[in-house]
Formats: sequence, C-alpha cells, structure tokens
Amino acid sequence: MPIVDYVVLDAEAVRTSIELVSTATDADLSKPTPCRAWTLYGLLAHMATQHYGFAAASRGESDPAIWKLLDLGDNPVKAYTESAEHVLEAFAEPGVTDRTFALHEFGPNAAFPGAQAISFHFIDYIVHSWDVAKSLGKPITFTPATLEAAHSVAQVVPTGDVRRAPGTAFAADIPWSGDNPLDQIVAYLGRNPTWPN
Repeated sequence: MPIVDYVVLDAEAVRTSIELVSTATDADLSKPTPCRAWTLYGLLAHMATQHYGFAAASRGESDPAIWKLLDLGDNPVKAYTESAEHVLEAFAEPGVTDRTFALHEFGPNAAFPGAQAISFHFIDYIVHSWDVAKSLGKPITFTPATLEAAHSVAQVVPTGDVRRAPGTAFAADIPWSGDNPLDQIVAYLGRNPTWPN
C-alpha cells in the first residue's frame, strides 16, 4: 500500500482555499457559510488562526495563546493569504512529518506524529475550502486521488455523541446517498451538500 504524502495533499487543499478566498470582496465577508453560525469573515479568521497554530506546532511550539482567534485587520483576504502561505512554508520544511505536533485544541497535552497532524489539517481545508466555495457561490474541484485520501481521513473522525458536544470540530454526520465524492465527505463531516437549501 503506497504511503500517502499529506504534505502534498494539504498543499493542494490550502492553495485551493487561497484561490477561492482571493475572489472575495468586502461585501462577501458578511455572507453566511455552511460552517455553523460563521460569516465568511468569521470562517476566514478561524482558518487563518488554524494555519498559524499548525505551523507553530510543526516547529515544536505549544503555547495555547497561538490558537487564540485572530483579528484579520483591514484586509482580511490578504491576511488569510499570508496565513495560508505561512503554513505551506512551514509544512514544506524537511522532516516535518517526523516531528511531533502539540495541538492544544485537542486537549492540553495532545500531541500527534507530524504526518497524522498534517492529515488533520488536510481534511479541515478540504472541508473549509468547500465552505468558502459555497459561501461565494463558486465551483470547487479536487483531483480524484485527493478526494480518495480525504475520504479515508474523514472515516477516522469519530461519529456519535462526541460530534454533538460543544466545541467539536465537526457536526454530526448527515445521511447522504449521492455519488459525488466531495459531497459524501462533507456530509460525513456534518455539512449539508445542498446548502443553503
């Protein structure tokens, strides 16, 4: 079984998010998203915060303050792009998958092997890119290999009552019988593929 290169896959997901976000206007920032009660601005602030948090974790930093929600300032699109480029650069460092990432959001002492941590970031940005695309009314596509890998990572996310607890990363899964792989992934991770319907 081939080893999955989550650095490459994550880069595709993050670059897709950059392309989508770069089309957003100031008026778009107040639009709703499929991501709970967040506007597009709120979603971008969350996404940017996660980029800096994961990048810091890849360098061995574990200060919980790193994960405090960012203010995107006067140019949220630029601020988001800078955060995305920052995490891409961090994950491109040699040996990053062999490091241990302290991920405070999973618990005060939570730590994961680099490759697994990057797989978490990867699935987040597949789903969050979809969130952004839906908010903006834009199409989104990923390669079949990327979606296959994302499907495998998504299946590892626990289901059941844990998804209903406050602060969980993903809402409860939504039954979905469609054959679009990306729709299947987002439904499993708590999004309605037909949003905003």
